[in-house]
Amino acid sequence: MKNYAIVVAAGRGARMQSAVPKQFLLLYGIPVLIHSLNAFVQYDPTITLILVLPADQFSTWESLRTQHHFNHQVQVVAGGETRFDSVRNGLAVIEDDNALVAVHDAVRPLVAQNTIAGAFKSARFNGSGIPAIPLNDSIRQVESGKSVAVDRSKYCLIQTPQCFQTSLLKRAYDCGYKYTFTDDASVVEAYGQDIHLVDGNMDNFKLTTPTDLIIADALLKSRNKSL
Repeated sequence: MKNYAIVVAAGRGARMQSAVPKQFLLLYGIPVLIHSLNAFVQYDPTITLILVLPADQFSTWESLRTQHHFNHQVQVVAGGETRFDSVRNGLAVIEDDNALVAVHDAVRPLVAQNTIAGAFKSARFNGSGIPAIPLNDSIRQVESGKSVAVDRSKYCLIQTPQCFQTSLLKRAYDCGYKYTFTDDASVVEAYGQDIHLVDGNMDNFKLTTPTDLIIADALLKSRNKSL
């Protein structure tokens, strides 16, 4: 089964407090987006990459890929009003239903190779593979101004890439949008399919604030020093 990766970078990232969209910010000298794309190329050099961007950012991407010598072929697709619309636009250009597809947030540049491999493997055999990590902090449920402690062992944090058999993900997205959708797993679950979790990695966090960028840069520097 051929592998595809839809890398979603259609947001504006207002909380990053930068005039530059966060997917284009430099992380250890390389744009965040290219780190994310490279992770999939390292996993599978034959993978088909689909990049979802706002239409007014296409030229910026072309300039950056040339500047940073990213030569793997990428099909660029215009994003939509919501993440749901953006993923659906990416899916629309995949004609091969007998394939596997990963959907990844462009601003998760530190995804590990074993996380990608585990998600694709689970999708191949189970239909889906969703990276998850345990909670380290205590959590409380808040309702009507009151809070109550809950058992954190019953909860986990969900990451990307979320991998699926392509035909399954397309059928799920054809059912239309619901406000309860927070990721691709919730779309497929609403379609009536079980979701299969795999091990994520702690460094695979989403870059949302300037502090996240500082932490990610430090982690990359540490990795390169240890090589």
